[in-house]
Amino acid sequence: MSTDDTTSAGILEQLRRQSADPRRRILFTGATIVTMDPELGILHDSDLLVEGDAIAAIGPNLASGASGASGASGASGASGASGAAEGVAGAVVVDASGTILAPGFVDTHRHAWEAQLRRIMPDVDDLGGYVMSTLAGYATVYRPQDMYVGTRLAALTAIDSGITTMLDFSHNSRTREHSDAAIEALRDTGIRGVHASMGPHFGEWDRQWPADLTRLKDQYFSSDDQLLTLRMATLATDEIAGPVLAYGPELARTAADLGIGVSVDAVFGKASSAAVLSWAEHGILGPDVTLIHATGLTSEAWKAMGESGTTVALAPTSDAQIGLETAIPAVDEALAVGIRPGLSIDVEVALASDMFTQMRALLAIQRMRAVNAAYGTGGDLSRITTHDVLDFATLQGARTNGLGDVTGSLTPGKKADLLVVQAEDLNNMPLNDPIGTLVLGSDARNITGVLVGGQPRKWNGQVLDVDLAALRSEVSASRTYVLNTPAG
Repeated sequence: MSTDDTTSAGILEQLRRQSADPRRRILFTGATIVTMDPELGILHDSDLLVEGDAIAAIGPNLASGASGASGASGASGASGASGAAEGVAGAVVVDASGTILAPGFVDTHRHAWEAQLRRIMPDVDDLGGYVMSTLAGYATVYRPQDMYVGTRLAALTAIDSGITTMLDFSHNSRTREHSDAAIEALRDTGIRGVHASMGPHFGEWDRQWPADLTRLKDQYFSSDDQLLTLRMATLATDEIAGPVLAYGPELARTAADLGIGVSVDAVFGKASSAAVLSWAEHGILGPDVTLIHATGLTSEAWKAMGESGTTVALAPTSDAQIGLETAIPAVDEALAVGIRPGLSIDVEVALASDMFTQMRALLAIQRMRAVNAAYGTGGDLSRITTHDVLDFATLQGARTNGLGDVTGSLTPGKKADLLVVQAEDLNNMPLNDPIGTLVLGSDARNITGVLVGGQPRKWNGQVLDVDLAALRSEVSASRTYVLNTPAG
């Protein structure tokens, strides 16, 4: 994408003028396209056509109708290209030479409400330290406006670093108004947001959850074709917060009646392993259930998860840095039973905010373990690749969030959630391997464009529609209130 400010600003103005047009077209030309679609792979010097909120076609020379393009029907060859050529009439053309187009990253689990407390405990040593300081302390004084500020800050930061879909594990829903504020914050940023609602661990709350999920669905999630979706958030066991928040048959029935998925946090060790086997016996595992962390589980629990098609959200830096159970992200265990996991950020009070860090941490940890296990034995190595971790961060993350048919790859027919990454910046030039460049070379500064549902949310390197001075003031005021109010 051209880095000329005037050109970029002019293109953005054109896009904004046409933003309400459901047939608005954007044609990115001359890019290296990392589709993460197993059939399409990587396309060099190619074009991508967005129509409305979706990807319409992808391939070389779309405007001229050259063969090889894929259309929204999935067709390829001359017919697909011809249709694309007809469709580019009136398109806003973006010169994407020197860039990589890639799917937006998908965060499968982040406690977004905590964002104004970022890195307040960078050296926390264990789960107990986090639980007692944050969940039993700071969380108890949060007002609805603090929920809004934290969630909005987390979502805007996600967009800035290329995360176009974020599951907000919102486990501080003390009142209906707390839930409303978190949802409205996601909506106001324009991110593809998944609101996973749960009651708080400690302190006073209205006990409106899980019954309030019905109201939330009716009020905010009435359409299947919108940026926001709803899930139930629960815990694996009653060890931390008691039985009300622990996943089991009753909560599973509630979720099934509402037609929503379930995300289960704090899946650790022997107690969670026993819970997993109990869920398997009750028939409440499956593709619509996501188990988060999944560290220290028994082989029997993993077998049940694999056989049921249950999804897994790993939190690589959380497991390793905080030291959750074994402290080793369970990627090998997941792959061994046929589960390709999604990745997540978890808690910004102690961890990095971006997906690049998660991919690199997981890649390094898994490959270190593989080599270490085989060292001196002559045994075979089983190492994951940069393609694997990018797959986890995009396509598998979308599937884990229940959005595999919506986002996660640059596939014609899917929503246009995509990144424009500068491949010729100082830290990326020259472009040799595009996946290696995305995983090992790039960071937020290289992302000059972010589209969510075809709408630009970051352009020319700047997140759009954000008054940074006002946001800074709101974040500071919220943090001051939370830190200076006695825990309830």
